[in-house]
Amino acid sequence: MSAVRAILGQAFRRGDDDAPAATRTRRDWIVDSVLFLLAAVLALASAMTSARQGLHGPLLVIDAIGATMACLALWWRRRWPLGVGLAVVAVQVVSPAAGVPGVVSLYTVAAYRRWQLAFLVAAAQVALLPLARAIHPGGVSPAVYYLGGTFGPAVVVAWGMFRRTRLQAQRERARRADAEEQLRIEQVRYGERTRIAREMHDVLAHRISLLSLHAGALEFRPDAPPEEVARAAAVIRASAHQALEDLRAVIGVLRDGPDGPGPEPPQPTLAALPGLLEESRAAGMRIQAEVGLPDLAAVPDAIGRHALRIVQEALTNARKHATAAPVELRLDGAPGHGLTIEVRNPVPALATAEPKIPGTGAGLLGLAERATLSGGRFEHGLDEHGQFRLHAWLPWPQAAQ
Repeated sequence: MSAVRAILGQAFRRGDDDAPAATRTRRDWIVDSVLFLLAAVLALASAMTSARQGLHGPLLVIDAIGATMACLALWWRRRWPLGVGLAVVAVQVVSPAAGVPGVVSLYTVAAYRRWQLAFLVAAAQVALLPLARAIHPGGVSPAVYYLGGTFGPAVVVAWGMFRRTRLQAQRERARRADAEEQLRIEQVRYGERTRIAREMHDVLAHRISLLSLHAGALEFRPDAPPEEVARAAAVIRASAHQALEDLRAVIGVLRDGPDGPGPEPPQPTLAALPGLLEESRAAGMRIQAEVGLPDLAAVPDAIGRHALRIVQEALTNARKHATAAPVELRLDGAPGHGLTIEVRNPVPALATAEPKIPGTGAGLLGLAERATLSGGRFEHGLDEHGQFRLHAWLPWPQAAQ
């Protein structure tokens, strides 16, 4: 009994997942209106047929009242499917004209509630057939009456359960589509955050490492000539200004978004390599560059941007971990053969000591991501001579003829 009460209590409770929404849509209003009119017309026809077959007096009045009540109850079948279904079953005992509303209410229970409740309503209809036959003995033969009264509810329940299965499949597809869309949005957001973080690291790490290098020189050489101090201070000021400009540009892209008031500023390509090398040499780095490309601007912008960032991060790492060590840069490639970048620098004797400029290793991870995203390769580590070697290969497609 407790299990039955729990099932009935959950069935009568509003907000069941299988029940239709209490608020009708325009389509719901149309469907309910059509069903109400159809049930009313068929109930009237059934009552007139019963009157011609000899039903009269109080039974005819009860039949008409019961059919009217059953038709009106259909307006609440969406909110309380089981309650309306059981009420119409009781009305059908004294009102044969309520048969059509009974079919509609049984279908609603089967379509929007669990199958146990649909079988409960159908079993109640079958169990009350003898009582209804005793009250209204006329009409079809007993065999036809009981055969139709048994198989009719079974067909209606099967039809409703088929509809319920389709509704559940539609809801499952909708939930799955929503989950996939949310996952896609999260992946896009994560990719955008990763891209922005990589850009900020590549830009700011280079500038700030220059600041730290020049500030360290001023700290350890307080007796430097005024001209050298002024030159270092000018470089610090220019680097700080450029770092702020780069940060403002990245934050501007974040604030404006893809539909902002203006396009993103152009990103530097490999054509900016000479300026990068000159800036690093002005900071005191000893760079031996071997560039085998006759025209840096001929490199496609997409590949050139990645190549420039790789060189920039390699020089930044050399400044962090091998401040006074010479750096060898080799850059070569051709369309159809790819672009090769190789940077080498000796490892200081105190390689295990804490670097003067702190780092997290995110730069090398960012370079590996850049190379992978562009379809290239990236590797780094100590070579056979004990030097730190950074090697990257980026695809350079053959130009279309």
